[in-house]
Amino acid sequence: MKVTFKNPKQSAFFLRFAKAAQKASKHRSEYEKTGLHIPPFLIASITSDCNLKCLGCYSHANNSCNESQELPVSAWERIFDEAADLGVSVILLAGGEPLLRRDVIEKAAKRKDILFPVFTNGTKLDKNAISLFEAHRNLVPIISIEGDEAETDARRGQGVYAQIMESMSNLQKRGLLFGASVTVTANNLDAVTNDDFVSELEQNGCKVILFVEYVPFEQPDIALNDESRNRLATRIDELRSERETVIIISFPGDEAESGGCLAAGRGFFHISTSGNAEPCPFSPFSDLSLKNTSLRDAINSPLFTRLREEGILATPHTGGCVLFEQEEAVARLADSQ
Repeated sequence: MKVTFKNPKQSAFFLRFAKAAQKASKHRSEYEKTGLHIPPFLIASITSDCNLKCLGCYSHANNSCNESQELPVSAWERIFDEAADLGVSVILLAGGEPLLRRDVIEKAAKRKDILFPVFTNGTKLDKNAISLFEAHRNLVPIISIEGDEAETDARRGQGVYAQIMESMSNLQKRGLLFGASVTVTANNLDAVTNDDFVSELEQNGCKVILFVEYVPFEQPDIALNDESRNRLATRIDELRSERETVIIISFPGDEAESGGCLAAGRGFFHISTSGNAEPCPFSPFSDLSLKNTSLRDAINSPLFTRLREEGILATPHTGGCVLFEQEEAVARLADSQ
């Protein structure tokens, strides 16, 4: 409410959503009493298609952008409905570029009791897309940015930064809540957490900023180490205390308050483009598919259950994802099911 109090339409939506979230929490609590743990959060990669080829893209690196069998819109609609019935409150829509699946976004828009952050590269936020976000406030665009123009264009392509700035300007003019997702590396840590950069995002209308640690799948030398991770945590604490009208999120840094990695259904899990139930986007292993399995059964898959019970989620790690570093162990568990 602090970040939307000057925006009556957005504030009105979040008042309604707060009631829906409270109801969802009660659903999860009731299921918990029966021994079924429902995570409040899901990540859904709704398409492998993308109009950009960003340097170091994880989806390209693990070949997930080559999947030929994307779930049809009817399957995603069923998943969203089942999620609402179970008490899931937030489903992050990712890709590829999720705005290339307008059909899925439109089905998500109808589930007003679920908040859908849409992680986009910002280049497909045309008038029609912005009108969809304006009509359905449970869809919240989160635009990926790497820092300043030079940093962003170096990774995402010439002219992408200018397109992002135009998209932010158009969203701000329409009074829409939106955010930015920033991948943090050893090279850009200071640049993306300094006051000038954060102030620029705020001035451009960003109300949510996610700082996501780089997962060292291609360039381990630019991953954060213990010292730089501590600096990031300290800086985020400072930003939160200084800026009450913007939501600051650190991933996976904020997981520490919950006793370790939240993947594998502990706090969330990932649904791949083809419908596989995976521990997280950086751990693409699965023993069940949502093509022929209910969401309820997927949450307690044998793989997820073993990952939660055998202590792997609490393993110390040096990069942005514990399961990425435990790839061989996760693969063995998946193969043994």
